[in-house]
Amino acid sequence: KDLIAQAMTGSGKTAAFGLGILATLDLQKSDVQALILCPTRELADQVSKAIRQLARMMPNVKLLTLCGGALYKPQVKSLSHGAHIVVGTPGRINKHLRKENLDLAKLSILVLDEADRMLEMGFQEELDAVFDAAPKSRQTLLFSATYPKRIESISQKIMNDPLMIQLEQKHDSSSIKQSFYKVKDEDQRLHALFLLL
Repeated sequence: KDLIAQAMTGSGKTAAFGLGILATLDLQKSDVQALILCPTRELADQVSKAIRQLARMMPNVKLLTLCGGALYKPQVKSLSHGAHIVVGTPGRINKHLRKENLDLAKLSILVLDEADRMLEMGFQEELDAVFDAAPKSRQTLLFSATYPKRIESISQKIMNDPLMIQLEQKHDSSSIKQSFYKVKDEDQRLHALFLLL
């Protein structure tokens, strides 16, 4: 089912969509099955790292990060070897689509991470090109910290009867307790941890 999730940064969105993607991959095929769009290279790198960590016990998951600011030709070479998951920024993804390096014909999941920021940064045209290149029969997941009118209009255009989830915007600070323990002797660290647990 298509999904719109309004949740602040640091609320576990990457694990939410990452685990779902990993559970549905067909590793026998080297087609791009999931595309995750992020507004910045830094976020794309962070998402890639998190998904690689989640997939560490799954052999042969191929994940590529395609962002501007990185060399283009090595990305083309990597794409020629196939990938199951592609994480990238709209501008660079769009460039690979225009040059026909990236084929989304077998795409089953499209994720827009921090969609509100992508629109603020002026990526509407690039996003439209990705939507046009992706199959209509896909699952679309849209994550956003805010839910402005532009996000609502995009969701109506590209999503099929989406489920809406809005997470609590604030952490309950009373449920988190932080403590610091100074251990003088390095050899006692494990013993101290054992005592705490």
